[in-house]
Amino acid sequence: MLYGFLGPALMVSVAYMDPGNYGTDLQAGSAYGYRLAWAVWLASIMAIVLQYLSGKLGLASGSSLPELVARSIKRRSGVVGYWFASEVAIAATDLAEYLGTVLALNLLFGIPLIIASFIGAMDVLLIMSLSSRRFRTIEELFMILVGVISLGFFYLALTTTPNFTQAVHFSVVPSLPGQGALFVVVGIVGATVMPHTLFVHSYLTKNKLGSLEPVDKRRILRLHFVENMLLLGLAATVNVAILVVSAASIYPNPNPTIQQSFQVFADRFGRAVAVVFALTLLASGLSSSTTGTIAGQAVMEGMLGVKVNPWVRRLVTRFINVFITTIVLLLGLNPLGVLVYSQVILSILIPLPLYPLLYYTARRKFMGEFVNRNYTTFAAILCAVVITAFNAYLILGA
Repeated sequence: MLYGFLGPALMVSVAYMDPGNYGTDLQAGSAYGYRLAWAVWLASIMAIVLQYLSGKLGLASGSSLPELVARSIKRRSGVVGYWFASEVAIAATDLAEYLGTVLALNLLFGIPLIIASFIGAMDVLLIMSLSSRRFRTIEELFMILVGVISLGFFYLALTTTPNFTQAVHFSVVPSLPGQGALFVVVGIVGATVMPHTLFVHSYLTKNKLGSLEPVDKRRILRLHFVENMLLLGLAATVNVAILVVSAASIYPNPNPTIQQSFQVFADRFGRAVAVVFALTLLASGLSSSTTGTIAGQAVMEGMLGVKVNPWVRRLVTRFINVFITTIVLLLGLNPLGVLVYSQVILSILIPLPLYPLLYYTARRKFMGEFVNRNYTTFAAILCAVVITAFNAYLILGA
């Protein structure tokens, strides 16, 4: 039964193992060792809570989060403004995913970054062409990619012989060694609790399950909870593994490039370990880019009532990010640093879907009998307060 239901949380989980997470987790581990492991777990727990609510919203209301927001905003100009800000968040997400694919192609095949940036622009078009007949093909492909990423990093975590005692200690004992660490923590939150995944989860469950009868929805909601816990729990473990591998292999190096990280793995543990690292990065970029495309569709259809061919959306978004990436490479900037900055932008934009999600799931008008219980609403509000506090502290401190 669970296999047949698998899909929405599976497609969301790959976004939690995207190159943005690679960037922030690698930097956290290389600059601060194991000290920020707690931040990865905290962000992951908040993500599990909020993604459960997003999927539940689509299932219970039969509407996606973008659709409900569009109905609630009275002025057309307000809807357009909200849509534009949401598209900025999706573009920032896609930039990280695209950079990951480009860097992986460079590491695996020695392709110059500029050339790899144009090859990488075709990644999602390939996946979508393979799945043009049925959506389930994408879901099954994602199962394979999630397996590659997970097994790859568990292999790296065992091969690099990290200090698991310190990893466990700093997983439960918060530490914030300086203002620079706060910036990375906010990036971790932005890479983990992402605007586009909150939009897309409700869209996926609505399309797959929103028309069910209440008695069936109650049963499916339990499966949704289990799927969410299993797959996002796996994503959380992978993210901690990335930090642990970085702490064991690259620390202390506050500003490593992906290429330097690759070379460290090759020099210390052998070429095979470095290749596994690059393969996981490639699988991450390919899978998470597809989720970003679907999120863009969800936002545009839900808010503007406009249906755009996903191929067209992909080409437009990728053209923008090819332009940005080319400038980054020509200026000689560190792509890993750009990854981290893009995740900070996501963290600042997370209130766009976060606050409406809390509002709708706590209202019987939208959720019917599936309205949040008080403790669920409390947990969600606590997540929102923590995220808002991190962002405010970063902005005011800057």
